[in-house]
Amino acid sequence: MKKTITIFLRVLRSFSVGVLFTFAFILINQYETFAQKIYKVKYEYQADLKVFIVDYEYQCDLKVYFVDYEYQANKDGLWYVVDYEYQADKKVYFVDYEYQADLKIYIVDYEYQAGWRNNEKQHLLKF
Repeated sequence: MKKTITIFLRVLRSFSVGVLFTFAFILINQYETFAQKIYKVKYEYQADLKVFIVDYEYQCDLKVYFVDYEYQANKDGLWYVVDYEYQADKKVYFVDYEYQADLKIYIVDYEYQAGWRNNEKQHLLKF
């Protein structure tokens, strides 16, 4: 056991602080990418993102499933609606016309259906 710990410590020391920092940064960003806490604003100018809900899946950029609990919003397309603006990762405004939208979403019936259809729009939800 003591030999195993010694080997582990040698390996750990061989990594530079920069490598360890980079690894930690990647892990943190991985979590933040998936956290999709959404707040619906009343006015367009308050929004980070303008969203239009389409009628058919083939028209959307992102398939969205609204979850009941914050911890369930752990992948792209799983949105948790928060009660207060300061709790949100993104503030969204739902527009009336498709041409006004930054992002077109289709609301799916099941959690496993959520995800991107148009990968070119992923940058809109990076946190």
